[in-house]
Amino acid sequence: MSKRKKPILKPLILSILLFLIILVVVIYVFDKDRDGKQSTTENSQQSVEPSPNTPAELGESKNQKLHDYISELFSLAKEGKVVGIPFDSGKAKKQEVHNKWGEPNQTTDTASGRYEEYKNRNVVIGYLGEIVSDIRSYDPELQKIRQNEIKLTCGEPDEIRYFKDETHDQIILVYQVNPLTELKWILPKPTDQEPNPKVDHISVYTQLKNQAEQSTPPDQQKTIADMSLDEKIGQMIFAGITGTTMDTNTKNLLTKYKVGGIILYKENLIDPIQAVQLLNQMKSENDQKVPLLLGVDQEGGRVTRLPGGLINFPTNKEIGATNNSQFSYHVGTMLGKELKEFGFNLDFAPVLDINSNPNNPVIGDRSYGNNSEIVSKLGIQTFKGIQSQNIIPTIKHFPGHGDTSVDSHLELPIVNKSLQQLKELELIPFEQAINSGADVVMVAHILLPKLDATFPSSMSKNIITGILRQQLDYSGVVITDDMTMKAIIDHYSIGRAAVESVKAGSDIILVGHGYSNTVEAISSLKIAVQKGEITEQRINESVSRILKLKKKYEINNSKVKNANIEELNQSIKKLLDEYSK
Repeated sequence: MSKRKKPILKPLILSILLFLIILVVVIYVFDKDRDGKQSTTENSQQSVEPSPNTPAELGESKNQKLHDYISELFSLAKEGKVVGIPFDSGKAKKQEVHNKWGEPNQTTDTASGRYEEYKNRNVVIGYLGEIVSDIRSYDPELQKIRQNEIKLTCGEPDEIRYFKDETHDQIILVYQVNPLTELKWILPKPTDQEPNPKVDHISVYTQLKNQAEQSTPPDQQKTIADMSLDEKIGQMIFAGITGTTMDTNTKNLLTKYKVGGIILYKENLIDPIQAVQLLNQMKSENDQKVPLLLGVDQEGGRVTRLPGGLINFPTNKEIGATNNSQFSYHVGTMLGKELKEFGFNLDFAPVLDINSNPNNPVIGDRSYGNNSEIVSKLGIQTFKGIQSQNIIPTIKHFPGHGDTSVDSHLELPIVNKSLQQLKELELIPFEQAINSGADVVMVAHILLPKLDATFPSSMSKNIITGILRQQLDYSGVVITDDMTMKAIIDHYSIGRAAVESVKAGSDIILVGHGYSNTVEAISSLKIAVQKGEITEQRINESVSRILKLKKKYEINNSKVKNANIEELNQSIKKLLDEYSK
């Protein structure tokens, strides 16, 4: 019997179908891929610009955003504002801040004012009295900004400062955004490892001063604009001379170095005739646009310089013991008359130091006593008496030389007092005198480590600008004590001392002895301006104050006749007799 064959048609058909399905899928995938590529090619031909999501555009967008943010900060600073902070520097009051933000987390009193920290807002607010003067922002957004980005947006700063203590070593880029307001960018000082550091914080600081006092009259603006740098620096020097006649060096000080003031000591003044002739000669030699200040230490008591046998006044200590305001005023009036008779126009008096240290070798009976009220009252009356004769009084020795046991003529005294302690005693007479119209303040050579551990008061920005100008709101002329005293020259070159003092806020550098010392001080100030260490605008500010002072007292180069000593003595005797009863 034969076998039957198995059917093979069914498996063959299934294989063919499977092959066709695979073929269709492959063709479909191929066509899909080709269409996708064609679509991509067409799109790329339609637009050659990168996608908004490319890294290049993202970077550009980020840079633009940063540029806009820095520009906004700069623009707002012109109005005393900071992004995200609802208070204006120079305008807002402390109560307004407290009402809106509540009490601060921390309060710190410094030489330049009170600072209150609001940690949750990354803000520190500084006050001068009751007014906001400084807004410091530590916003994390600020801390993303690098130094080069600031300069790219804002340009080069008007000034670069530095700050260093135990924990900080910082550079401060200062932009003077308006006449009274600075925008300061504070960053770590660049290093080789980090040449382009990020911002630590910013400060919008406004100088609080009476606007009328700040403005310079148009005629003085023109005078300053017409002055050379040499002439302007000369105005900021009060120089001593050698001898009793007009010699070559004295003539050079007036004609070549164009000094703005001359101080005379006892050794320069032999008798009334010689003294008047010397003053008249100096006035004749002064060929500047601005008249000379001619000053002398005529305090009364043991510090008198004028020759001719003038009857002396009691010491300030004795006057303080009588505690008679009217007597002090008349003593001041007679001091003014004495100076006017000889042709002087400025008196380095009265002394407003409180003699709180019985071992004080330099003040002692030159002070009205150890009571701040008596010193204030009698000192103010004396300077008002001097003013009544159109002679410029000088209150001294700021911030107070009364609690020293070292003579600053011989060594640098150190006073370990805090700002609060000074406010409770030494500063009281100065503050009251300033409020009563004092026009010139002399700054002492004293080191106050709790206020400035580096520089003595005559070279300290914390003390001259921070306390005198800002806290006591003083806008008059600041003059140093004699920079040739050993308190200074045993520790600094006279040139460096002059530069640091001007940077700190002084208007006039007193160089009482040594022609070469005066020349060095002038030369150093000029070099400092040329190198950018001191701006010419800073020089102009001091010159403006000096010109205002000279104009107020109608200082001129008019010569005087011989001093009438007999008439002066009669007036002095009459005054002393009247108050001795």
